[in-house]
Amino acid sequence: MSTCLPPSSVAVVLGTRPELVKLAPLIHELGDATRLVHTGQHWDEAMSGRFLRDLDLPRPELLTGVGGRPRAGQIAQSLAQLDAAFAEDRPAAVVVQGDTNATLAGALAANAREIPLVHVEAGLRSHDRAMPEEHNRVMVDHVSDLLCAATGDNVANLRAEALAEERIALTGNTVVEVVRRRLPDETARAALLAAHGLRPDAYVLATVHRPENTDTAEALGAVLAELDRIARAGTPVLFPMHPRTRAAVERFALDGLLAHLAVTEPIGYGDFLGLANHAALLVSDSGGVQEECTVLGRPLLVVRRSTERPEAMAAGFAALVRPGEELGALARAWLSDTPERLARLTATPSPYGDGLASARIAALTAELAEPAGAFLRAA
Repeated sequence: MSTCLPPSSVAVVLGTRPELVKLAPLIHELGDATRLVHTGQHWDEAMSGRFLRDLDLPRPELLTGVGGRPRAGQIAQSLAQLDAAFAEDRPAAVVVQGDTNATLAGALAANAREIPLVHVEAGLRSHDRAMPEEHNRVMVDHVSDLLCAATGDNVANLRAEALAEERIALTGNTVVEVVRRRLPDETARAALLAAHGLRPDAYVLATVHRPENTDTAEALGAVLAELDRIARAGTPVLFPMHPRTRAAVERFALDGLLAHLAVTEPIGYGDFLGLANHAALLVSDSGGVQEECTVLGRPLLVVRRSTERPEAMAAGFAALVRPGEELGALARAWLSDTPERLARLTATPSPYGDGLASARIAALTAELAEPAGAFLRAA
């Protein structure tokens, strides 16, 4: 996309790998107007650097001393550095996405400096105040100048909180274009399955990483016990293990529940999509997978107490389950009718839009930022 904005005039603030993935199409649309700022909330040179290369993203400005701190420390440390950066080189607009600590820090820094603020994926609500992300996303929505809502439900949530109609835009979700662009081709997917010894539509792909499932032996043990039961019944379970989950398994001495699972190190985003595309069933507590499953047409059991993404459930792609017997019972039921379920989901459109979200958001961002961009050009 070509804009009239000066180079590096739109600050895109992020701090986690999922944000890199979800914002990549928008960054490409904004082109050289992008100024990428990474707070370092989740940063390691090997993994984050690989994501930057894989997604063809520019090297970011990297903040320091943020990762590893508790939530308040991450936000405070990021906010102080962002405020100084925006004071020294004021952007025409700031873009944030989702509900991370980096999102909130970027939003507060923009608000404090009266810089136009764009929130991508505005209006998500779990109505679960035990989730730190819920507090982040609500606060960001209420200080944003442009609220890019992915679905009609998200728009309704924003209206219910009396946010101004002129600030709300129904854009769709960038996940649709991300999945379409990043899904490996058929030959690469066949090689990927062969490397893991898997057959299409005949295995479970599982990921678990959220604190609610990893902070106690009871919760994590309940999830792993049901995955173990599925595997022992004859359906292979591929389990790329998040570092937090691995540490919890060791801390709680749950290694025995991994014996029948195909445990791997964390895998790249494209490989994950390739494996998810052929799974008979996905089991995950990830927010992103709740969206991706609707583009891939695959069933998902969401192991969480609540979700801010009810659209996948409403469209029939996903169900919310608790760790333990509820997870196991529904997994067995869904695996028993795999061909019929996959056929139905393949024919069901994703509730997250038509794959043009990033173009819409870029155009709206340019429109919002243009007065400030004109000032920057004149300065």
